Amino acid sequence: MSKPTIAIVGRPNVGKSTLFNRIVGGRMAIVEDKPGVTRDRLYGNGTWLTHEFHVIDTGGIELSDEPLLQQMRAQAEIAVDESDVILFIVDGKTGLTDADEAVAQLLRRSSKPVVLGVNKLDHYKQRNQMYEFYSLGLGDPYAISCAHGQGIGDLLDAAVSKFPAAEYESDDDGAIRFALIGRPNVGKSSLVNTILGKQRVIVSDLAGTTRDAIDTPFTRDGQDYVIIDTAGIRRRGRVYEKTEKYSVLRAQRSIEEADVVLVLINGEEGIIEQDKKIAGYAHDAGRALIIVVNKWDAVKKDGKTMHQFEKKIREQFQFIDYAPIVFLSALTGSRVDQILPVIQQVAENHSLRIQTSLLNDCIMDTVAMTPPPSDKGRRLKIYYVTEVAVRPPTFVLFVNDPELLHFSYLRHIENRFRDTFGFVGTPIKLLSRKKNEK
Repeated sequence: MSKPTIAIVGRPNVGKSTLFNRIVGGRMAIVEDKPGVTRDRLYGNGTWLTHEFHVIDTGGIELSDEPLLQQMRAQAEIAVDESDVILFIVDGKTGLTDADEAVAQLLRRSSKPVVLGVNKLDHYKQRNQMYEFYSLGLGDPYAISCAHGQGIGDLLDAAVSKFPAAEYESDDDGAIRFALIGRPNVGKSSLVNTILGKQRVIVSDLAGTTRDAIDTPFTRDGQDYVIIDTAGIRRRGRVYEKTEKYSVLRAQRSIEEADVVLVLINGEEGIIEQDKKIAGYAHDAGRALIIVVNKWDAVKKDGKTMHQFEKKIREQFQFIDYAPIVFLSALTGSRVDQILPVIQQVAENHSLRIQTSLLNDCIMDTVAMTPPPSDKGRRLKIYYVTEVAVRPPTFVLFVNDPELLHFSYLRHIENRFRDTFGFVGTPIKLLSRKKNEK
């Protein structure tokens, strides 16, 4: 189930990036008091009350023949297209402008729910300045000050109230959903076609041929699958949405909806920093992971090439050392038949439940072989452990004091769990809770 999306739009220099930073809780967007600083869409995750959602910050919408402003408008239009709710921000100090009316007209045509925020009303005596914005025909305006955080709660209350009703798919249909992610032109579409045995998606040497995510159900050897092909994830500065109607957000949504994520690497080009960032999206989302090295047919090889490349992967991707690695060629079909069995294996591990008695036997052995270190004369005591969730497997350790559970010992416990129970291809989460002693 993917999270809903809020797009923050408006003409330049009305405070959109300041609002974005407040919602996501950090300074991800550059804030500068001159128009046009934010030129590309920027993505973040926000939480309000019980709601989690994506947030898109945009360059300002401004009607102009100037190329930069045309690109910014194109960015914002696609952000609107991707969103579930739009926050339209206007400048209360400047007052209603022709550009605001033009933007309002564009938003009304989108048929998306719109919440109107009148920014820069820092003092309650300025609230009367918001009433002229009723003429935009977008409902009640909300007086806010993004710089001081005033009125943001009411604005978000209105926004989350307009989220679409959640549509839950059955987790018991037995199908394994897997997504292919990676930077452009690593061969995702070719791999989709080879797995399916037919021309399902356009294949081209041009980066960015795939414009959207495509879900395709199929059955192989009695197992149902749904394959999700996504367009390549580019560094933010290289995403040109005017020509390539795709975004990092769509790949993130695909990751959220998948059980297993295949991170594709171009074997011919080798590993670059962006590959690690892409894998990090899936790891952070708690999805089962497989590293797929594609275009292996184009690599000049000797008897040690594969071993050396795998060693580089393990060095560069230490944070997903649990992920199996598959070398293949989508073009020739070499080793593609290995993919589905590995997907099935890591999907099973992603949903694996371990008996509490077996978990506690493992913990007792771990503590006996490697006692927890002491801290200022106090030693960690682990009373018992239980599994509380799957996808990914999540465990709670009940201890005398969670602060005594050092991350290095937690990592040691994770390694013992993996040695004992496998968990190939899936992250696992270890949480600690204080057990009240009587």
